[in-house]
Amino acid sequence: ARPRGEWITGRGWDQNLWPGAAFPTHAPLDAAAPEHPVALRRVDGHALWANAAAMRAAGVGRGAQDPPGGRILRDAAGEPTGVFIDSAMDLVEAKIPADPPAVRERRILRAAEEALSSGLTGVHEMGIDDETVAVYRALAAAGRLPIRVHAYLAGAGRLEGLRERAPDADAAGTAMFVLRGVKLFADGALGSRGAALLEPYADEPSTSGLLLMDREALARAARLVADAGFQLAVHAIGDRANRAVLDAFEALGPGRAAALRFRVEHAQIVSPDDLPRFAALGAIASVQPTHATSDMPWAPARLGARRLKGAYAWHSLLASGARVVFGSDFPVEEPSPLLGIYAAVTRQDLSGQPPGGWMPEERLGLDEALLAFTAAPAYAAWAEGQRGRIAEGFVADLTVLGRDLSPDRSVVDTPIEMVVVGGRVARAPRPHRAARAP
Repeated sequence: ARPRGEWITGRGWDQNLWPGAAFPTHAPLDAAAPEHPVALRRVDGHALWANAAAMRAAGVGRGAQDPPGGRILRDAAGEPTGVFIDSAMDLVEAKIPADPPAVRERRILRAAEEALSSGLTGVHEMGIDDETVAVYRALAAAGRLPIRVHAYLAGAGRLEGLRERAPDADAAGTAMFVLRGVKLFADGALGSRGAALLEPYADEPSTSGLLLMDREALARAARLVADAGFQLAVHAIGDRANRAVLDAFEALGPGRAAALRFRVEHAQIVSPDDLPRFAALGAIASVQPTHATSDMPWAPARLGARRLKGAYAWHSLLASGARVVFGSDFPVEEPSPLLGIYAAVTRQDLSGQPPGGWMPEERLGLDEALLAFTAAPAYAAWAEGQRGRIAEGFVADLTVLGRDLSPDRSVVDTPIEMVVVGGRVARAPRPHRAARAP
């Protein structure tokens, strides 16, 4: 049993899957763990569900104010319900004890095993602190990091210090750990209505979401990152956030965002007027196909029919000439690239719904989806000349599948026979474990 008062943390809840789709209150957590502070992140990481003990530890009560870029949900009497949106999560999370290096190492190695079992040879690790960077470097130096990691430093509170640092170099493309980027957040998530929209939410007209950094702050941050020579990746889901990020990239001057391979993470709801700007600026659109199929049951209610024209628009981005990079955003979704390929080429869930696919005009061809999961991420990691293709002289990062892929439901159950990283077998053949549904 845990000692009384020890924090219980976790992640993965999604109110959209519950009857009524309403946000929870602290009462169930109070009943389950009355003697422990409990803090559970929503599946997307943009909302926190806390019990009364956690709120007491954080000093959050009726008089607590919403911080900039955040919201404390309240009941009819004005009392906090236990749900904190975006930057309001910091009120509680600041009180949670930091994990020691041994715990971070254990989690990294377990996550690496999960990623390898899904067929991944490398990951882009978004938004880590210096303590986690140190653990990664130690594992890589000891030859114990089994998967290649292209990492991005959590930018909040660290931008001014970038001038004292330099991005890692990896000319040969063989390093197991490289820290070359910085991650920032422009807004929240659509599921918790924190994504910053140009117009109010269709299903909650009192809000247009939360811009976590205003336009001036984004422009200044982009310049600080660029001047230090780092690659910037900015989370942007809503159309207002995407426009603000593109404006910040454009303010750097012609060609600068492209030269540093700046990225927009998610590019999920984009005004049709802004779609051509990705190609014009050379900004990478880093998107996740399974977000479309996970969100399709409720996204139309959030956005309304008109705004769907620029939502989850992977084909439109590609057709505009943008560089599109695919990923999974795990742990928000399952890590399997096979699930992502299936979602990209069918726009259907695992039961084959809806017939013909959701917004079928945004489906991709199989070759397009494969490139977006292989050569495109190599480009985003500055390694297109060393990885991402099977070619003479390239690093042998390979995934061996049990059969040829087809643009249909069968892709999900394709066996992962072997994963090779740097010419070494990192995942040997073993009984097939089918990819799990997101």
